[in-house]
Amino acid sequence: MARNEQVLNSGWTLSCLGGPGATPGLPGTIRATVPGTVHTDLLAARLIPDPYLDLNEIAVDWVGKCDWRFEKTFNWTDDGSENVDLVFGGLDTFATVVLNGVTLGETANMNRTYRFAVRDHLRAGENHLAVTFESAWTRGEALDKIYEPRPNNYPGPANLMRKMACNFGWDWGPTLVTTGLWKGVTLQSWSTARLGAIRPEITLKGADGHVGIDAEIEGETSDLMLRVSVAGETVTLPAGFAELTIPSPQLWWPTGLGNQPLYDLAIELLAGDTVLDTWQRKIGFRSLRLDTTPDDEGTPFTFVINDVPVYICGANWIPDDCFLPRVTPERYAARIAEAKDANINMLRVWGGGIYETDAFYEECDRQGMLVWQDFLFACAAYPEEGDLPAEIEAEARDNIVRLMPHPSLVLWNGNNENIWGWFDWGWQEALDGRTWGLGYYLDLLPRLVAELDPTRPYWAGSPYSGSMDIHPNDPAHGCTHLWDVWNEIGYEHYADSVPRFCSEFGWQAPPTWATLIQSVHDNPLTPTSPGVWHHQKATIGNDKLLRGLKGHLPEPQNMDDWHFATQLNQARAITFGIEHMRSHRGRNMGAIVWQLNDCWPVNSWAAIDGYGRLKPLWYALRAVYHPHLLTIQPRGEGFSVIAVNERTLFWRGPVTIKRLRFDGTVLAEWTHWRLCADRLSAAELPIPADVATPSDKSNELLVATMHDSTAFYYFTEDIDLALPEPKFSLTVERADESWKVTVAAESFLKDICLFVDRLHPDAEIDDMLVTLLPGQGHVFMVRSLIELDAKTLSSVPVFRCANQLR
Repeated sequence: MARNEQVLNSGWTLSCLGGPGATPGLPGTIRATVPGTVHTDLLAARLIPDPYLDLNEIAVDWVGKCDWRFEKTFNWTDDGSENVDLVFGGLDTFATVVLNGVTLGETANMNRTYRFAVRDHLRAGENHLAVTFESAWTRGEALDKIYEPRPNNYPGPANLMRKMACNFGWDWGPTLVTTGLWKGVTLQSWSTARLGAIRPEITLKGADGHVGIDAEIEGETSDLMLRVSVAGETVTLPAGFAELTIPSPQLWWPTGLGNQPLYDLAIELLAGDTVLDTWQRKIGFRSLRLDTTPDDEGTPFTFVINDVPVYICGANWIPDDCFLPRVTPERYAARIAEAKDANINMLRVWGGGIYETDAFYEECDRQGMLVWQDFLFACAAYPEEGDLPAEIEAEARDNIVRLMPHPSLVLWNGNNENIWGWFDWGWQEALDGRTWGLGYYLDLLPRLVAELDPTRPYWAGSPYSGSMDIHPNDPAHGCTHLWDVWNEIGYEHYADSVPRFCSEFGWQAPPTWATLIQSVHDNPLTPTSPGVWHHQKATIGNDKLLRGLKGHLPEPQNMDDWHFATQLNQARAITFGIEHMRSHRGRNMGAIVWQLNDCWPVNSWAAIDGYGRLKPLWYALRAVYHPHLLTIQPRGEGFSVIAVNERTLFWRGPVTIKRLRFDGTVLAEWTHWRLCADRLSAAELPIPADVATPSDKSNELLVATMHDSTAFYYFTEDIDLALPEPKFSLTVERADESWKVTVAAESFLKDICLFVDRLHPDAEIDDMLVTLLPGQGHVFMVRSLIELDAKTLSSVPVFRCANQLR
């Protein structure tokens, strides 16, 4: 008899069992949604205000401090199966599961799947299922008494339990401690045997693909067979292990380097002619290694895919919503497409969040988006005693096996910043010899990866130099985080070093205007008004925003200028850092900006804000991560123009460098008739001194052009530039379902932005941060539900450029 499945996601109710601050007068039960969370159920019942708005986060704090019960009744008909399992995809977090009055078990990990054998506890007809959740805060207090204090950069007991760490607040996220059945529930019936953990090892041997299947079988295993099919090849072998060779499959490539062909891998468990169970995934064939072979400059950190060293243009990924079930497959697809459109080729799934749902990795497979996956440890010391190690091992086994079929997954990483914390953040004295997680990062996790997923590399941490004998954040070794820039010093200091690979660096800015006024209703609205202030979670974040402007842009005098200047500065800072790193391609082989996305509306380092709107940083990333990057960089006593080519064909042509006044007057010009950047490389060309040396730094710039690529270089910062009053004409005309907005520059215009979301929250524009010389023009395409007019579009605060900041 084949396995049958009954989905149990409907018909749930929710009740509050009380706790500190519980709101009086709650109804006895309300409708619950599965997958879901208590917060979203209460929102749907209009029993709490939206925690994303104003100061409502504080008003709903009681939700996470209460215990809650989910209940449902369901009908069951005995189909004669020998076994019936109750399977929970995800329980958040401390749950007691009771079926028909029988306690099936208790859980303590939101990152695992739980399976309970229930055949003996089911009744023909109606059955009652209850899942009671203890508050993570309450359990945290108990765990705090068991484990001696361990350093933690953020409040809350996340390092004492296996729950999403950023639930307890982060420097970009609210404290919204969720609970609930955050993944689906099924009742699975089976006889004789079923497929357990399936581990496909997918490799290349020469031109051929190789698939090795290690299949765990639960139940009676004698005389069972596996039938494995992929790409037109099928083998039937005794259950346990199977191998196939696929002649010359098409290779799976990261976005920008090739296509992403996927093949259906199907596995059937057979007892004679009877199919007992099935398993199916889409797989891709590609080779992979992480090159960390020491060289004369230290320890490289280079992803080599299909024998091609790939430069990583990346972004860090955090949970896309505080309430995880709201992130649908469609939302994943849209967000990953936005990353791809910004020329990003890798998302790092950060260790303070979750192992994402299958839909995330499936979409990355389809779109060629590489995935760096952290194990879930972040910015804290984790005990290695008690029940925690067993939970961590079970969680790691579960997720390694679940994610290993995906060709997009290219790295398992042990933790985020914990090794760095032990070295530099005063942990050693605070710990006084107590454990802090090193055994997980250097022993348990690499052993599990080697056992379960030996085709993928493992790295112990981010940052990490490859050895505890070398400082973990040494830019000459492994992967580096650059956080003194932003936290302490100006962004010009990105140029102080050339990291082999930078896996975190970032600059903060507010969300788009439409998102800001949708989530905050202060009157007046200022950078320090209560709602705006509450949506700034970084320690002295507003002070850092203003400090970061110093030396670059004037301090803003009103809210409109503050919003524009800080967003512009974010885009400028990240552009500066990435151009510097990419100009050293070869020594540096990757930049992963912090961060792509947000989980709610907030001042943060994100390029896409919490309501899914694109900040100017997104447009800056699209430009600076372009496969053909032309940049002017200081080199020695002078300047060079550098062509960085991430295409698989060489990039060559004449390059022209001009030194101009802002009025367009050409002061010096030089053309080199053939600058050639070979495929996947960078070419450097020194600029003659007479061209590169300004007469008046405040009124001159360098402009380099090569084919369709343009690079600008300014000899001083905006506060010292004699930028002219902006003069331009602007016209608007209808173009099918969009609007064609043409800006014609009559004066030099630096970093033009049209903030069309100020006109309508759903309006979108195709470009930002456009610089025009006098006489040049640019066409912007705008999608808008309302009619646009030239007067409004050409007026502050919709039309902005750096010339207006004085």
